[in-house]
Amino acid sequence: MKCSNKFGISLGLHYLCPLIMSTIVYPSPIFGPVHSRRLGVSLGINLLPADGKWCSFDCIYCECGLNEERRAKLPLPSRKEVCEALERQLQKMQAEGPRPDVLTFAGNGEPTLHPLFPSIVEDVIRLRNQYFPDAKISVLSNSTQVHREAVREALLRTDNPIMKLDTVSSEYIQRVDRPQGHYDVESIVGHLAMMSPKVIIQTMFMSGEGVDNTGQEYVGPWLEAVQKIAPRQVMIYTIDRETPVAGLEKARPEVLDGIAEQVRALGIDCSVSY
Repeated sequence: MKCSNKFGISLGLHYLCPLIMSTIVYPSPIFGPVHSRRLGVSLGINLLPADGKWCSFDCIYCECGLNEERRAKLPLPSRKEVCEALERQLQKMQAEGPRPDVLTFAGNGEPTLHPLFPSIVEDVIRLRNQYFPDAKISVLSNSTQVHREAVREALLRTDNPIMKLDTVSSEYIQRVDRPQGHYDVESIVGHLAMMSPKVIIQTMFMSGEGVDNTGQEYVGPWLEAVQKIAPRQVMIYTIDRETPVAGLEKARPEVLDGIAEQVRALGIDCSVSY
């Protein structure tokens, strides 16, 4: 049996039809702190609206749900709103705890879409230095805006610019990450290489009937791109929460470990989150 989703893509009914699941929409502009598998005690900075998604991808595994089902109606938070809310929360954490390990740009979509992202990064650096100078500043980005020089420079001002590269297969990207505009993976790889050696690459590996980037036909070309980018670290991970599309499965630990060993063989540090 087949069905078509809201994006007009014909999908196998048994594994790619949207389900009603426990996806998450985060408060804005500040949420948490939360415990991150990869980052520790993380205070979230959400530059997107609080009532829905604002993203240049529409990943079938996104914990925030599908774009069409979570369209935001509220405006983006202003630079002033972000700065004031962050300072209030940092003051509270300074007085009551816990101490944050990291301040993380994340939330309901792609943070670098905010037109004042570079200026807000400077505000966050200033407040971090004032209240918790040992905390790191991280950005979880899908890399779609990395071609913009101002965005790229702002990312490099942070401690951990964590940039997505799930694969270099255009077909897989269109089927799973589903860019909402023009996306040239070769250009993305080239611009990520311009961020070396500071950049960190994050890759979601998963399986499921018709969706699987764990095989060598995907891993081999991805490793070549990673070598070209020359990041300081690669973070590989798999599904951790319910997904808005049915039938997606975690990559097995032994599979992730095998991929990680191939990354390390290139002389690049690699962490794994199961």
